[in-house]
Amino acid sequence: MSDDKHRDDHDKWTQGPELSAEEAQRRREAQATGGRDEHAGEDAETLRERQRLAQLAMMDRWIDGVLAEQRRSRRWKLFFRFLFAALILGGLVMTGYGLYSAAQPSIPSAPHLGIVKVEGAIDSKSPANAERIIEGLKRAWESDSARAVVLHINSPGGSPVQSQRIYQEIMRLRDEGDKPIIAVIEDIGASGAYYIASAADEIVTSPSSLVGSIGVIFASFGLEEAIERLGVERRIFAAGDNKAFLDPFSSIAPQQREFWQEVLDTTHRQFIDAVKEGRGERLANDERLFSGLIWTGEQAVELGLVDGLNSLDGVARERLEEPRLRDYTPPLDPFERLTRRFGRVTAEWLGIPSSQSPVRYQAY
Repeated sequence: MSDDKHRDDHDKWTQGPELSAEEAQRRREAQATGGRDEHAGEDAETLRERQRLAQLAMMDRWIDGVLAEQRRSRRWKLFFRFLFAALILGGLVMTGYGLYSAAQPSIPSAPHLGIVKVEGAIDSKSPANAERIIEGLKRAWESDSARAVVLHINSPGGSPVQSQRIYQEIMRLRDEGDKPIIAVIEDIGASGAYYIASAADEIVTSPSSLVGSIGVIFASFGLEEAIERLGVERRIFAAGDNKAFLDPFSSIAPQQREFWQEVLDTTHRQFIDAVKEGRGERLANDERLFSGLIWTGEQAVELGLVDGLNSLDGVARERLEEPRLRDYTPPLDPFERLTRRFGRVTAEWLGIPSSQSPVRYQAY
């Protein structure tokens, strides 16, 4: 078999036509070139396939990267949303806890004076409203460590109803006789503010403080001629002959004026009776006391409107070996304060009276 193979191999080179050296060289070059072209063709096709596969792989990697980046972005968005929600929730919880803690103050064990502040106009829509001040009075009164309840007053007065409510509560506590109630007047304690102070066991003030103004006031305008000159027609509808008699754009009849004066006189009498009940025989026999005049603290002592000249710190030093003060006035809700302020501004813009009662115990 090996001989046959050897013979066949030998025949390839020995059989066939004889070729010249040049022709044999050309055949060898053609065979070499044809083999290279076929191999090159195969390599180009393979290269294109490989390039296509590489492009597909690159596209897959790019898509995977984009999807991964989107997933990371969504995760961060969710994280920050949860974080923001947690911060808001935490803020609301802390605010609620702070308001609750402020509404339930810790009571110091050491002896102190329980302070209740009456600041600004006395009105149901102001910080100096009856509910808030009465709540402060109860807290200070019920504290075993409070040696006295001190009304720290700096107010020109205000609503008769709110003043009367606070006055009655002070008189009720005063009748129980458990601890003294002292009114300390700062810059001003006039009209409705003095109405409140007169219920205290003792009133002290600074020499230059303004005290008194025991009177009632109603203020309005008569603009009926003004709107006539402007050519404005006033249209008001009411059931009852006197329902709109306080309308500033309408004239007031003599009998209506007389009636309204009776209302003010009745309210004034209530004020006078309350002051006399609270102050008793300490009041001087002076007809000017209830004329609406306002006095300095020094003059008020001589008239019996106050008991002495002193300050909050001085009262604390007199009654305690180590002066301590504790504010029992309920804190204001910031949201409620904002709502009240917005409502008051809106009412002013619309021309709506901000007070529920036009009659005022207030110094002007």
